Formats: sequence, C-alpha cells, structure tokens
Amino acid sequence: MTAVVGSSLLHAVATRTTTATIRALVRTRRKVVVVIGLLLGALTDRALGRMSNVSKRAIHGQWSRIMVMTLLCGLGLPLAVSAQETSAGKLRPLVEIRTVLGTMIMALYNETPLHRDLFLAKVEAGEYDSLLFHRVVPGFAVEGGDPASKHAAAGITLGLDPDTAGLPLEVLPGLIHKKGALAAASAGDIPDAAKRSHHSRFFIVQGVPYDAAELAQVAERNARLGTPFGYTDKDRNIYAEQGGQPRLDGGYTVFGEVVEGLEVIDALAKEPCNEWDRPVTDIRMFMRVLK
Repeated sequence: MTAVVGSSLLHAVATRTTTATIRALVRTRRKVVVVIGLLLGALTDRALGRMSNVSKRAIHGQWSRIMVMTLLCGLGLPLAVSAQETSAGKLRPLVEIRTVLGTMIMALYNETPLHRDLFLAKVEAGEYDSLLFHRVVPGFAVEGGDPASKHAAAGITLGLDPDTAGLPLEVLPGLIHKKGALAAASAGDIPDAAKRSHHSRFFIVQGVPYDAAELAQVAERNARLGTPFGYTDKDRNIYAEQGGQPRLDGGYTVFGEVVEGLEVIDALAKEPCNEWDRPVTDIRMFMRVLK
C-alpha cells in the first residue's frame, strides 16, 4: 500500500502539469517539427543542386524517409499524451481557487476519497464562494472555508466553531504536509473531535524547509504525541528542498496539493493581519471544478 500511494504522489509531484498545459505544449512541438521538416527539405534541395543525377536520386530518397519519420513522430504526439493521461490510473480532479491575489489550481488525491468527494460536492454547490481566508500564519499555513466568514463583520475571530460530526481522518504514507499541501482542519479541540476532520474548513501549507536532522526530531516528537509518521528518502528531499510543516503529519488529512499558483500562498502570507491572524483586508475565495 505504501509503495502504491508513494508512487502515485511522486508522479503528481514530478509532472505538476494539467491536461491543458500538456496539450498546449504538444501543439507548440508539432509546429516546431513541421518547421524542422521544411528546413531539412530546403537544405536537401540546396545540397542536391551540386550533385549528379544518380547521387541526387539516392540521397533524396534517404532524406525523404527521414523527413517523413520526423513529421509522423511529431503528429503522433497527441496520441502518446492521451496514453500517458490514462495509463497512470484515474485522473485526479482539479479545482480552481480564485482570489484577488491570484489563482491556484488544486489536484485532489483519489487516495483520500472521503475528503475528495466532500470537497468536490461543496465546490460544485458553490458553498465556498465568497468565503474568506480567515487565518494566515507566515511560514505555517493559510486557512479558509469557515461558513461564518461569508458575512462576518470586520475584525472578528473566525474558525473557532467545532464540527460535532466531522470526517474520519485519512492519513496515508507519502501524503505529507509539504508546501502547497491541501489539508482538512481539525474538527475541534475537544477530545471527541480532535481525531476527525472539519467538514468545511481547510488549510494550505506554506511551511519552511526542514533538513534530515530536523525532520528526524519532528518525527520523534510526533510519535511521542501519538501521531507517528514514517518518511522515505524522497519525503525527506521534498521537505529539505520545498519546505512544509511535518509537525502536522499523522494528525491531519492531506487530500490534495497546489499544482499551479504556489506564489499565491506566499502573497497571502504577506498580508497584514490582526492579533487573531485574520487578514486586515478580506481575501475572498471563489472555486470551480475544472473539467
């Protein structure tokens, strides 16, 4: 199970590319291939002008085959891309989050179906539209999704109401709180809710880098607190190079990640906030599922 989840996550990290982006690259590459073919043809004609008729026929045949293969490979790229899109398994749903500071695109993990499906249902129903990013902690995370924030008066504290039902945690190896991770907030501080996810509130990790020694210390701390979590070498590299918040691993459900627009998290983290970490200027969100 660990290998399957880790492989799936690392594939998403490596690609970080939407279907639309892939297709745009394909169209560009096809144009380049055609131009190369035309240039090869022009160079061939120029070279043949200096040769005998016998030599011309032999070389012209060879160059013709090369140009045909080049063009066929370029034109066949869309078929190869389509195969890659389906051979890796079920595609991850994409959700767009728009703010005045920019747009993020989130890929939701199929490995966490309870959180994925609830989040998608709320986005489709428009329940997140006009809600605030009500809590911003630089170097840690930005939080939003509190239903009470839609019509909240300026300056009041948000994100305190517990979720008496909540969702069961879906904590899986390889799904770590790296920078850009989308995770569900805790259902509440009371014992019955602490081990469950809030049905609406979520956070997106900004984090800071952790080297291997620091990560080992955090892992020991998490184990003492009852939320043990193991790391692979690739997990360690992600924390060292991209950063994140490993202190949260094992205690919260990571159910997606930012695949475009990481700079928006950094912009949010720079917003002036009051003593309750609420941005002085309201930052509203608007979401839609990308299909």
